[in-house]
Amino acid sequence: MIWRSWIPASISEQRRITVRIVNECVFCAIEARELPSLVVQETETTISFLDHRPLFPGHVLVIPRIHHDTIEDLPPPQLIAVFEVVQRMSIAVRSAMDAPGTFIATNTVISQSVPHFHVHVVPRRRGDGLRGFFWPRQPYDDDAHAESVRSLIADALASA
Repeated sequence: MIWRSWIPASISEQRRITVRIVNECVFCAIEARELPSLVVQETETTISFLDHRPLFPGHVLVIPRIHHDTIEDLPPPQLIAVFEVVQRMSIAVRSAMDAPGTFIATNTVISQSVPHFHVHVVPRRRGDGLRGFFWPRQPYDDDAHAESVRSLIADALASA
């Protein structure tokens, strides 16, 4: 079961929930209250809850209530609503956890453990040991290589 601290009351309930998780989305099941979670905040368009496998205590996930696989699928008004909550959540996590900073991250497909768009808000402290998200680094060969990559991305934005 995904949530180890929670065991359904009966085998039939466990099977029903397991089938739902396999056939649908874990985060949609949390949003629908079919799976337990430690909800931090709910808005009309989002739900925020503690990650059940936190990097550090205070690690919150912010999700849109309506299912979208990735950030690329989110309509702009929903994207704005999600990141307004992420901004407030970052301030709240810093304050509540007495942390000098936060790490805010999202994945698109690669390393996205649940295919429902979500944003991680993680409290950070110097020397907390969080490393490796962006390693190994691969520098540009030279200034021309960097300019070529910049141009490719700018052209892709212009044609989108």
